[in-house]
Amino acid sequence: MITFLRTRPAGDVEDASAETRRREGTSALELCDPSNGDVEACLAAGVLPIAVGNTGTNAAAFVGDREQIEALADEGIVGWRLTLEAGGGAESAIDAVARNRVAFVRVGRSRVAEIAELLALPTLNTSISVFVDSVEDAVAAVNAGASDLLLRDWDTESIGELRDALSGPLVERTAFPIGVGIDDLRAELSPEAFTAALGQMDGSGAARPRYAWAPGRSEEVPVPAQRFSSEWLDARWVSEPAPAGLDAVRPEVRRVLDRSLSGNAPTRDEVEELFRARGDEVDAIARVADEIRRDLVGDSVSYVVNRNINYTNQCYFRCGFCAFSKGPRSLSLRGDPYLLEVHEVAFRASEAWAAGATEVCLQGGIHPEFTGDFYIAVVEAVKRAVPDMHIHGFTPLEVWQGAETLGVGVPEFLERLKEAGLGTLPGTAAEILDDRVRAHLCPDKITTAEWAHVMVLAHEMDLRSTATMMFGHIDGPDSWANHFEVLRSVQRRTGGFTEFVPLPFVHMGAPIFLRGRARPGPTWDEVILVHAVARIAFAGLIDNIQASWVKLGLEGGTALLSAGCNDMGGTLMDESISRAAGAEHGQLVSEVEMEAAIAASDRTPVRRTTLYEKAPARLL
Repeated sequence: MITFLRTRPAGDVEDASAETRRREGTSALELCDPSNGDVEACLAAGVLPIAVGNTGTNAAAFVGDREQIEALADEGIVGWRLTLEAGGGAESAIDAVARNRVAFVRVGRSRVAEIAELLALPTLNTSISVFVDSVEDAVAAVNAGASDLLLRDWDTESIGELRDALSGPLVERTAFPIGVGIDDLRAELSPEAFTAALGQMDGSGAARPRYAWAPGRSEEVPVPAQRFSSEWLDARWVSEPAPAGLDAVRPEVRRVLDRSLSGNAPTRDEVEELFRARGDEVDAIARVADEIRRDLVGDSVSYVVNRNINYTNQCYFRCGFCAFSKGPRSLSLRGDPYLLEVHEVAFRASEAWAAGATEVCLQGGIHPEFTGDFYIAVVEAVKRAVPDMHIHGFTPLEVWQGAETLGVGVPEFLERLKEAGLGTLPGTAAEILDDRVRAHLCPDKITTAEWAHVMVLAHEMDLRSTATMMFGHIDGPDSWANHFEVLRSVQRRTGGFTEFVPLPFVHMGAPIFLRGRARPGPTWDEVILVHAVARIAFAGLIDNIQASWVKLGLEGGTALLSAGCNDMGGTLMDESISRAAGAEHGQLVSEVEMEAAIAASDRTPVRRTTLYEKAPARLL
């Protein structure tokens, strides 16, 4: 893999100039003897400042000679923030690299081959960085041993030509090496540099594509007409189809895909490898997922007519991603705190039935006055009002809290909910089933083990559930693979999940994003990968993979129907949680609109029940 950084030298930096550079695509500015003001201007614009030959600033990364690098290391600056300017003898360079674990060695083009031979020694994993001014210079440098290219003022089309001229994959990085974990960034960078880095990065630590689209926005989905991946924006990538077959993917990915097509599920580590795919590999994974989808569930696309009833927006949990219960009033989305009376919930269920719904989904905040009796009372009221309505309600968090407030065990509380008329549980409150991530995302929520415990118990008493994963915030391929493995473990034990629903993070109103502590949602390629890898990883375990039009819009949702998905979720009268986070779509789609969108994707729409049976015809 060859990486590149879009960087350039700069003198004094002001807010306007830094913002201009960012709009032009520059990720980092290299500053000699930068002032605090220079650094602050860069970070405010979302550009990472790199201090050159200076050890006394709060820059994000540093470039220096051996003496300067050693001084920085002595101050506690970690190696992935350091670049050594090669000078002097070979032994000096080897010693500086090995002792300080620097990420990059920067050389002139004439010394690339010499330094490459040195860095080929065992245990040295440092990349050779070189400034290049043309595609020809870049190819020559790579052939001589460079693995990191520094680009000044390259436009999108020139970078596309470079990608096509290289024999191996090309990946854009930020000021840091690809693969630096978010926990390391959080621990080592200033809060302002951490925010700027998150704004530039995808879940793998590579640079994000420069498009305005994000989940929840009404921007056109950035998927090219003849492919899935939108990693690149140049004319050739956008206009030409992806390579057919699996010839364009790495051997290790090809092996996983070949075995998956033969019915052999990928291991946890292979799932993570698929999540790290880029470019042409994303297209190949999507095509394989769609082939598996066709073999397993055919060409029908299902949906359910339902109503979301969010009975309160008051909650004493403090989840960083949630704008529903405590969103900023400046977005005019949350409104005043409310709590619906039980009879009002029942009335809305009756309205939904009259409008043709077969399901109500009951979700809301955890009100500080709630006990388990509230949840039971709501279910009983809905069943009295509409006996045939399917009630899909109460996440594992609400089940856990309800049991705890009544002083009973989870099995007893689940049994009471079932007797009252609960039909299925939503899989939300899962977020990311990786406690390392949950510690920062939702620290006071139930743990991964507790979530799984509730689901196992529910499934064992014939209360089935959905499974979800909210992604694109402070997570990445490793935590996604961990999440998938939790779901596979539960499903192999119980078979109780009816569907898997990936939920792309809507960032605009989320507190954790507004505090500068999360990425601005997943990239489009990450959206494709999570859905497609789900089809591959859950083949034979979970038949239904849902595309969330609430997060992605109908255009985005139907685009995923060719990447392994076979369900479009519900029509969702009154959904408000995504809207509170800043989503510009998601409150309601009619049956006519849903079926038209599915049909336009050359698939057959089928109205279903919550349990994936064909919905019965009935007079309204």
